[in-house]
Amino acid sequence: MAVKEFPAGTTLVQSEQAITALHVIAKGTVRATYPGGEYYLGKGDVIGVCELHFGSYLVTYHAEEAVSIASYPYSKTQLANIMRSNTEMADLIITSMFKQIREILDQYELACFDCDNFYHYLMDSYSEYLSFCKKHGISARTLPAMETLTELVLEEDVSAWMNGYYSQLCKLVTRTPVKGQDPDFLLGLLSKASQDIQLVFSVCRVLYDYKSEITNLLMSENRLDFFDLYTSLLYKVGSHADDSTSIIAAVSKMMIQLESQPSIDKEMYTQRIGEYRERLSTLDQQPAESPDGTTKPAADSAPDINGSLETILAYAKVDEETANAFRSAIQQYSKLSDKNNSDDSSRKLRLNITKLFYQIYEKAFMKSLNDFDIPKVLKMFFNFGYVDEHLAGMENAAYLYSIVDKLPTDPTRKVYTIYEWLHAIHDGKKAPSRNEFDTDYQAYVHEQKISGKITAADEATMLKDTNKQVLFELQNMFQTVNKITFGRISSFCPVFSEHNVLKELDKALVSADNVEAAFKNIRSVDFSAYYREVIYTNPALGIGKEYVNVEILPDLILMPNVGVRGVMWQEIEGRKRTTPSRMMISLFQMEDLTNILVRLTGDYRWEMCKRIQGARWNDISEASLTSEYFDYIQFYKKNRDLSADAKDKIKLNMQKAKNSFKEMFIRDYESWVLYEGAGSPRLNKIARAILFTYCPFSKEIRDKLKMNPLYKETMERYDIKLGQRIHHYNNLFQKLKNIGAEIPPEIQAQRDYLGY
Repeated sequence: MAVKEFPAGTTLVQSEQAITALHVIAKGTVRATYPGGEYYLGKGDVIGVCELHFGSYLVTYHAEEAVSIASYPYSKTQLANIMRSNTEMADLIITSMFKQIREILDQYELACFDCDNFYHYLMDSYSEYLSFCKKHGISARTLPAMETLTELVLEEDVSAWMNGYYSQLCKLVTRTPVKGQDPDFLLGLLSKASQDIQLVFSVCRVLYDYKSEITNLLMSENRLDFFDLYTSLLYKVGSHADDSTSIIAAVSKMMIQLESQPSIDKEMYTQRIGEYRERLSTLDQQPAESPDGTTKPAADSAPDINGSLETILAYAKVDEETANAFRSAIQQYSKLSDKNNSDDSSRKLRLNITKLFYQIYEKAFMKSLNDFDIPKVLKMFFNFGYVDEHLAGMENAAYLYSIVDKLPTDPTRKVYTIYEWLHAIHDGKKAPSRNEFDTDYQAYVHEQKISGKITAADEATMLKDTNKQVLFELQNMFQTVNKITFGRISSFCPVFSEHNVLKELDKALVSADNVEAAFKNIRSVDFSAYYREVIYTNPALGIGKEYVNVEILPDLILMPNVGVRGVMWQEIEGRKRTTPSRMMISLFQMEDLTNILVRLTGDYRWEMCKRIQGARWNDISEASLTSEYFDYIQFYKKNRDLSADAKDKIKLNMQKAKNSFKEMFIRDYESWVLYEGAGSPRLNKIARAILFTYCPFSKEIRDKLKMNPLYKETMERYDIKLGQRIHHYNNLFQKLKNIGAEIPPEIQAQRDYLGY
């Protein structure tokens, strides 16, 4: 068998690639990598021997140094022949298999140990952070992802006996030369070991993802991380404080932890550490920030904010009992060192504030409808949930005061503050949103009449009463969505508090410009995302019925909170399919805006398809985005076109998606727009084909990917169908030209759409 030479750094085999040959290492070292670990192979080892049962590789193999490889054609029949007649090769295969099993099981045990240690390190670090904050009178911040992080519990784990089993089996097998072994026993041994190792790889992937989740909590691109918690704390207390050395030591320990994590973005890590060291070197020359961020210029620049709470209560004209209860609750909340504490008293306090806040908000808003000179503090209350300058931090309060009259929203471009949205409903420009039970205002009023709570005359009056419509919005969508967009349901409190500000407010503020830019970016990849098919007819020109696509961008409503999530609340208004969908995000967005809008677009695509398909949304006999995707996930285990590794990924992702088909689709859609559209494959071939069929890339991206074999087959099918549609419209254009008729703009727009 000829031996081939490969230089260092060569990728010899890529995971998911079909096994067509057995590769024996004649010289050099090969590094085997998979999510969750790596190990090394040397002279005499056989590449992929632990994966033979599945016919495709689970591991990627790289030449660590210059290597020589001898390759033998592989099939199950050829493997059986080797075991029966080529004792030298059979010996290499069995010996290498046992060696690799030991390596992989050792990697698994180390990963389990690391996950346990990593989790407890994180929890201990947060407890220490809370202690520092309490000691210095600083409001402790929490991170959104911490609410869902728990100690790792594996739903499917490696059996405790496996390590000892293979160690003993190795001793038993190697006592007798391979030529003395039953070939069927050896083949069975390879098959059984391959299945066991596939389980180990699957568990290692879970462990790797768990460590990646914790790594992302320590340091992430969006800066909602422990590194920022600790460094911000240090900047506040200053380098001369008693605890500064301990805080610096904690940051240094965190840096050591991060350096060893394979999932960390090295470029981001280097940048963040550089920023920290530069700031640390100048910290001795700077005065410490006050715990509440108070600075003299900020306070002087917004004199009206002093006594904000009293101004709001006086304007709303709530009864004395409500005013006293809210005043007392805000004072208690301000004094909490950990405002996200989950103990019973803190939870009840937040619930009480929430109830009182909405009562006051409702009264103040209804009064403002007839007020042409609304105080700035009230505008801050309406748009930001702001109630108290000390709770917000004077610096934050001053910033809010400075922008409240010039918020960068624009209803003409479909981007509203909550105040602008409620006003639009009152003015009759917009209908109220559905409530949490998916009931719109008209249906709600009709239900009231059916149940005997109101008369037919009351129903007619209520349907025209815009004040009632506004109250419906305030008492339903507003309260529910405000909590959802905040993102941390268990610690939600609707008042603006400094501890929720996880990055600079000016960078977090959502504007019509950056919303427009984000949607433009999404549509540059998924060009048809917001197009809807409608029927066009023109009997005068002989056009009986043509399906044309029109683009209808969503209304985006900015909720008065500092949050991390978005919500796609409804895909249309009422029953008309040509009305815009409604999406809500926080006015101050702590997460990346584009990523959130990509997620909402995926949600919209799923719900819009369900709306169009009706009861048959998951019926595979009627092809659609939802039916094909539903079928793919429901029967993925039986799909022969999916590798074992791909099936493991689906299983793991379904667990993360809490077995929600829609959530699973949204995750794949995010990968489609953010990664696949940029030429970085993340999906398996089945998911990729479904997404390409129903969410095709723009022509510019399709042209770039034409030579990529991953897209070749799907793109050819797409081009055939597209060509047929273009041919139809070319014929229609020629027909209209022959009779001397002008091309209707709707038909011209559809022909242009097909060229996207």
